[in-house]
Amino acid sequence: MIHLPSSDALCALTHPYCADSVPPDLFNQAMTEISRFHCQHTPGYEHWLNANGLDAHDLEGLDDWSRLPPIFANYFKQKLLLSSVGEDALELTSSGTSGQKSRMRYDERSLAAAQFMVAQIFRHYGWDTPDTPSNYLLLSYEPQGHITLGTSFTDQFLCRFAPPHRVVYALRNNGNGHQFDVFGVIQALQSFAEEGLPVRILGFPAFLWQTLQRMQDTGVGNIQLPADSLAFFGGGWKTQAADEIPRQQLYARIHRQLGIETSRCRDGYGAVEHAVPYIECSQHRFHVPVYSKVFVRNPADLSLLPYGQKGLLSFVSPYISSSPAHAVVMSDLATLHPGASCGCGLANDWFELHGRAGTTAGRSCAMAAAELLGGH
Repeated sequence: MIHLPSSDALCALTHPYCADSVPPDLFNQAMTEISRFHCQHTPGYEHWLNANGLDAHDLEGLDDWSRLPPIFANYFKQKLLLSSVGEDALELTSSGTSGQKSRMRYDERSLAAAQFMVAQIFRHYGWDTPDTPSNYLLLSYEPQGHITLGTSFTDQFLCRFAPPHRVVYALRNNGNGHQFDVFGVIQALQSFAEEGLPVRILGFPAFLWQTLQRMQDTGVGNIQLPADSLAFFGGGWKTQAADEIPRQQLYARIHRQLGIETSRCRDGYGAVEHAVPYIECSQHRFHVPVYSKVFVRNPADLSLLPYGQKGLLSFVSPYISSSPAHAVVMSDLATLHPGASCGCGLANDWFELHGRAGTTAGRSCAMAAAELLGGH
């Protein structure tokens, strides 16, 4: 396994939201190191820098990482971009609801870094409970053989933080694909309530919303899940985007119908193209951990936008060596805010999501940009 000392040191920090715990200049050193690594080990990467007015020598001493040219996350749907250590690495895909899937490779080092970050954030919020077994409702795909879908891979990993007693999948493998088993989900929730162990609900929020709606429509009474249950979402609403409802409304319904406190309903933002975890605080805001930096860019020219202005979400993080995804622009629209404006006690900046810049299948970022600009 390759050794990138500065990047590894940053990704091994155990206080995910404590800027004071980051040694001076470590983030800059780590970004320089990973960028130089890709210049040497990823075909075409140095040319990409050159085409954007930088060369390998400029990386030394760079401290404004918004200058590093990002790659559009959508580009990973067109092409598998690999460094030398990505050739034989684990391949994960996005759920690709528009028919196009991103394919990403994660070498052992990059995957371990991403999973370590998740573990530190779960510990920060008190969700790492190795002595307390839990029942699991996974709002994701029942595995069939080797798991390659990023969301399913993540849900499997998240079961490590409380020992699984029983696991129920919402999307059942019927031998010819997957089918949403809404009545099986309702039955599982009822039996979990009787068993008395904490319940962890993980995965796509749209399926839980449909479950709550079906319970209401068919007169199924409210359920009281045990204290310390947790609803943790990821993967977005995908093909159900047209039916997406505000998170606060979803959390209120979960509290009313399942008895889980709204403070224990959290969303996670992540992507197969950028595996750094962004997890809601108690005020339901996505704070930026010390492992990355977040920018918001003007869709017209990718220039930086200040706090409070809506644009394309952009990330830099030195965690990934298998692909040059250490600087990416997502197709999600977001607004960045200073940490102090949240009120949860974390000083780190946080971002507000406004959905995809383009939601119909196969949209390009250029089309999304034109659409966004039309509103101004």
